[in-house]
Amino acid sequence: MIKNFDELLAFAIEKGPKRIAVACAQDDDVLKAVKSAYDRGIANGYLIGNVELIKSIAKEIELDLNGFELINILDLTEASLKAVELVSSGKADLVMKGLVDTSIILKAVLNKEVGLRTGNVLSHVAVFDVPTYHKILLVTDAAMNIAPDVHTKKQIIENTLFVTRALHIDMPNVGVIAAKEKVTDSMIATVDAGELVKMNKEGLITGCKVGGPFALDNAISKEAAEIKGIKDPMAGDVDVLLCPTIEAGNVLYKALNFLANAKSAGIIVGAKAPVVLTSRADSDESKLNSIALGVLMASL
Repeated sequence: MIKNFDELLAFAIEKGPKRIAVACAQDDDVLKAVKSAYDRGIANGYLIGNVELIKSIAKEIELDLNGFELINILDLTEASLKAVELVSSGKADLVMKGLVDTSIILKAVLNKEVGLRTGNVLSHVAVFDVPTYHKILLVTDAAMNIAPDVHTKKQIIENTLFVTRALHIDMPNVGVIAAKEKVTDSMIATVDAGELVKMNKEGLITGCKVGGPFALDNAISKEAAEIKGIKDPMAGDVDVLLCPTIEAGNVLYKALNFLANAKSAGIIVGAKAPVVLTSRADSDESKLNSIALGVLMASL
């Protein structure tokens, strides 16, 4: 099991370099992350977008462009399509979102002609190295699925297992999060949790253990679980937090980043190749971690 982001970067160096296609690459933090990945031997590839700006930023941050092919496309939609096409044609291994709206890059990923669609639900997985938790912690879905029903949540769990596999987590504990720990008909998140646990027991969800419903405290704290009398052996020891809605996932994502001093990485799964997708407010370190995670996933 990869225990922290230092180990994640070390494994990515072993697997690299992979070819990355960065859509709309004219962004300081994105290119700083790309430079760090290139300098470590994790990634090289293609920088698509405003080449004049890309060269200007590269000069300022001392990014060696010899390891990259620059493709000048000013239109954001066309640049995103080109980045995706490079991956779908086998010229690159993963896509990265640069200075472009998420909706534009995802529309390119789902393009019927050059996209990376599989027919599966796309979902976002955030990976956190939190100082107050005893191992790597995954959160899903903070960016894609607004109010997933139980069948979508099943696919989100299955998507997440590609990430846990890349992190060498053999049988992850998936905690289904709600506001309380008992199935209550008036709270759909708890009903969904009960159904997902049942699916797991019946072999309809495999490759992990599913528990819940859990409130956040007893999912990550054995002490809280003991106080509340929760007997589930995975209480306080989850690997994955499955959030009930995008609002819950997004708030948790940003709370961990900005209040808990966590290191993070973010990626979209469910497509034919990894899609590195981080918030514009995320640091260049977070973007580097996300590239490293994408490289590990592209190596599966």
